[in-house]
Amino acid sequence: MKTERKRVVIIGAGFGGLFVARHLADTDVDVVLIDRNNFHTFIPLIYQVATCGLGVEDVTYPLRKIFRQNKNIDFMMGEVTNVDHGTQQVTVITESLQEKVPYDYLVVAVGSVTNYFGDEDLKKRAFGLKTITDAVQLRNHVLKMFEDADKTDDTELRDALMTMVVVGGGPTGLETAGAMYELYDDVLRNEYRHLEGAPMRVVLVEMQDKLLGPYPERLQRSAKAQLESIGVETRLGNSVEEFGENYVRLADGTVIPTHTLIWATGVKASPFAQKLDVELAKNGRIPVEPTMEIIGRSNAYALGDVAYLEQEDGTPYPELIPVAQQQAKLLAKNILQRAKGQPQASFEYFDKGTMATIGRSRAVAYVFNRIQLTGFIAWISWLGLHLITLMGFRNRVSVFLNWLWSYIVYDRTSRVILKYNDPVVDTSSPVETPAQAEEAREEARIAS
Repeated sequence: MKTERKRVVIIGAGFGGLFVARHLADTDVDVVLIDRNNFHTFIPLIYQVATCGLGVEDVTYPLRKIFRQNKNIDFMMGEVTNVDHGTQQVTVITESLQEKVPYDYLVVAVGSVTNYFGDEDLKKRAFGLKTITDAVQLRNHVLKMFEDADKTDDTELRDALMTMVVVGGGPTGLETAGAMYELYDDVLRNEYRHLEGAPMRVVLVEMQDKLLGPYPERLQRSAKAQLESIGVETRLGNSVEEFGENYVRLADGTVIPTHTLIWATGVKASPFAQKLDVELAKNGRIPVEPTMEIIGRSNAYALGDVAYLEQEDGTPYPELIPVAQQQAKLLAKNILQRAKGQPQASFEYFDKGTMATIGRSRAVAYVFNRIQLTGFIAWISWLGLHLITLMGFRNRVSVFLNWLWSYIVYDRTSRVILKYNDPVVDTSSPVETPAQAEEAREEARIAS
């Protein structure tokens, strides 16, 4: 039974959902935050988990701890399987029960998943980097490749095991490729004695003829030069034409023997968007009004990667964390305004710029879309921003100390191979392939 206080149900505890809840904390509404995990993941740093630079606990933070002082916010761990707009209820399934949760206002903040462009074989074969499970799986795989390479006398097999192909010339691709090569150059080559002198290959493949498409040309050139200075090979104006268990063939005919394909080409909206029964926009995103209300659904809002809202030039707002954070602030304000019967405001984005790290003392930054930074200064700026944004004082201290240790002694602290069914790894449910487990489960439920 509904009380006089309005109830806001938020689905998803990524940056969008988390910030909506934080802006509604200690206000005159009751909030139920629902997520399949009991923690928030700092996605910008999960590539460092995959490349042994950080541990799982460094980039995750318990949701209940975040809101334990806020009496008006409840957390519920479970899967939302249905949204009934007529009765304004969502159905949530947990490990042991099914419950219908009523709402006055619904907020959909389910984020995005890796875009495999409908290729199921690619989804099963390639490693994505959207969840903490993805990161641990990739870390396990890379370390196992080196264990196998250390034991074989077959030179061709050894070279293939020590070759990593990263697809995607955006920030995630560059950061992963650079960190992967530095993992070998700084650490692994000193620990696997039988591999002494054996070269590791990291090949970055990008369909466009440039890296970091939205960045100024000077920064694009600098990013490529910095990446290649580490030892990463770049294949621009190319794409993956074919792949198998032990090879990747590019569109220009080049065959790269490898057992590792990392897919960092982009994202699409979470399949959960289909549950809302509205006409979806490009990449499955939910069309919203400038107030962040879902078009065609009363009392429902969406934000972040899953929401589609066009800018003045007709292009949609990008799937970036700052966009989600600023939309969250507006959305929370609009819900409070609406609960009081007052008009809502429209979204206006303040773009603070973008940046990408490439490796040790290497980065590019486009601050406020005016100031171009490269090299050490850009790298320090990147480190500072991510430390400030990271959730939790303990996490900030731990990450800072890990970075400082790695910088001084050229070491990585989290080189542990874990089984997929180990409780430490099992952040959602055990998986047997490196495919996007969350998307697979979601699509299976939709299909059923």
